[in-house]
Amino acid sequence: MLPPTVTVGARPYAFTFPPRHTALLVIDMQRDFLLPGGFGEIQGADLTAVQASVAPTKEVLDLFRDVGLQVVHTREGHLPDLSDCPSSKLHRQAAMPGNEQHKLVIGDRGPMGRLLIRGEYGHDIVDELQPIPGELVIDKPGKGAFWNTRLMEQLNARSITHLIVTGVTTECCFATTIREANDRGFECCGLVEATAGYNPSFKTSSLAMIYWSQGLFGFVANVQSLCDVLSTYQSNQLRSSKGVDTPPQTPPLWSGDLRVKALQSDYRRGLSPVTVVETLYEKIEAYQKADPAVWIQLQPKAEIINSASALLERFPNKRTLPPLYGVPFSVKDSIDIAGIATTTACPPLAFMPSKSAIVYQRVIEQGALFIGKTNLDQLATGLTGCRSPFGIPRSVFSKKHISGGSSSGNAVSVGAGLVSFSLATDTAGSGRVPAAFNGVVGFKPTRGTVSFEGVTPACLSLDCCSFMAGNVDDARMVWSACEGYDGNDRYAKPTPPLLRPVNALGPQSTSFKFGIPPPEALAICSQIYREQFSKAVTHLQKLGGVLNPIDWSPFEKAGNLLYEGTFVSERLASLPDNWIQSNREHLHPVIREIFETVEARNSSAVQAYRDLQAKAILTRQAENVFNSSSDGISILVVPTAPMHWTVEEVLADPIKKNAALGTFTHMGNVLDLTGVAVPAGTYEIDSPDTEESANAGKVSLPFGVTLLGGSRTDAQVLEIARRLEEYLQVQ
Repeated sequence: MLPPTVTVGARPYAFTFPPRHTALLVIDMQRDFLLPGGFGEIQGADLTAVQASVAPTKEVLDLFRDVGLQVVHTREGHLPDLSDCPSSKLHRQAAMPGNEQHKLVIGDRGPMGRLLIRGEYGHDIVDELQPIPGELVIDKPGKGAFWNTRLMEQLNARSITHLIVTGVTTECCFATTIREANDRGFECCGLVEATAGYNPSFKTSSLAMIYWSQGLFGFVANVQSLCDVLSTYQSNQLRSSKGVDTPPQTPPLWSGDLRVKALQSDYRRGLSPVTVVETLYEKIEAYQKADPAVWIQLQPKAEIINSASALLERFPNKRTLPPLYGVPFSVKDSIDIAGIATTTACPPLAFMPSKSAIVYQRVIEQGALFIGKTNLDQLATGLTGCRSPFGIPRSVFSKKHISGGSSSGNAVSVGAGLVSFSLATDTAGSGRVPAAFNGVVGFKPTRGTVSFEGVTPACLSLDCCSFMAGNVDDARMVWSACEGYDGNDRYAKPTPPLLRPVNALGPQSTSFKFGIPPPEALAICSQIYREQFSKAVTHLQKLGGVLNPIDWSPFEKAGNLLYEGTFVSERLASLPDNWIQSNREHLHPVIREIFETVEARNSSAVQAYRDLQAKAILTRQAENVFNSSSDGISILVVPTAPMHWTVEEVLADPIKKNAALGTFTHMGNVLDLTGVAVPAGTYEIDSPDTEESANAGKVSLPFGVTLLGGSRTDAQVLEIARRLEEYLQVQ
């Protein structure tokens, strides 16, 4: 296990980096730059030095893979039509009077295909350094790796603040990328032997400029210095492959640890996903006896074992497993999976999809194991978990208390340890409230950053996919596998945001500003929830958080707009024409009452436009709260719910109780925020059923807070949530 920080000898002084937040960045180790007949040689370059850099780069690459650190590759190149290539890049060098060197330019055909054109053989990375599943590959049109790419977003998404940089050429793309990274706040260290160029003297000067003036742009170290330190954390398998004798390894018994990193480690040591399925299925079957309402469609054990066996054939090399290899997950039954009926807990609307949702496809591509489809509030309408014809799932903490909804089965399946993560949705809090009531993490990304294609909508303009997991790291990993622009999603966000710089060093690396609701807004919470929330605020302050006063009004008004305005009418627009008139008897009684109330309003187009205009104004006002100035905030912290009711209490007053549960969640998608619900402690109450607890009639229930951030600040919000989670675990 890697320590919190690692230090290696470097120039101008020792380079210290946190492995959790460090990535290896391998620049442009492409055939076009390294092999005979490529762009470099055609331009007259001597390939001796760049080819010599392959072996030390591979040594570092193997080491990073074995100790489980992030790896990023870049490739310079252009679209086939050259629409992303500036004309100066094509013509400047070739236009030099008396030119005898640049006879072929980008896009011309060479021995390995068109030069520096994406998809051509020469454009790809050399065989020795080919990326493995789970490693990022950034295609860049320029010399720097950050310009006109998603590299900054991708590094932020993985909480990377430090970069170990290798690649070619030193004087060009390597040096340019380090300078770009420096401007963005990253701490960089280049490795001498793992970079090279076409002119040895340029390499020396380029490296010297990086560490000149006490580290103007960063650090420079030797490969051996880094390897000597990191090699002590290598697995036995890699040491054995390098000639270090180790005892024979037998496949390990599975401890039952469902955390993604723990499963990754177990699988690399030889654990079979078939063993995981066989053990896990016993637990699932046992839990069904305690709570039969978790699943709508549980896959047969034989089918899951077949899927696990297929993974063994698909990925025979244990050192090149994708990040979600063999990780079991569940899916909300409003998300399409080809060949399995999508019901949205409303059987008359069930249909058989021929194509799976994009979000499902992306986790399957990364090796995840599908276990089954989970229960939900009918038509994804509700926050209680008490509105399904397939039964009422209960909180994993108490069979008398609600699980929360609408993603009820998702949260229970994770909280009960039946799966590692779950694919859910969130419109008004459906991915956050049930997470809080089951002691798990619920992450709602910024709308439009994860494809919603293949998901049955509840309120399409406000819907988004969400993820539930046992911890923030797992939620982040699943999100990283799924996020990305999808041109078929009408609400996808194509434009990267203007990103804030990374704070890698000093007090700024741990400090942040946050706001909370005013006392009058918190008055709706139960006394014990207010006490728990005050403790959470204190914890955040101890982590470096600075509490700033905020204008709460846009958040309150946006929350009210969701159900008191015309947006709720969009739920009816998601249904087929005239469907309610002929299917009222098939609706859950509470859902039927809600829809009939909406119909009775007879909302006009004028009212709808006024609400859209109000939404735009409130969104802009909220954006002003989330600003980087001294009076702004990084995150808004709220109780995920105001209290945790019993099933009996909710059934007695289903609509008012449900509305209260959304007090601190309804505004999230209206204002285009990102949010992560995290467990923030437990508390004891008198048990409604003394048989439920052996502790003198007491039952322990979870409390959770939600950290909300502005649009596209998902990565920053996740990192603060991870730090809070880590702090509470230590406490």
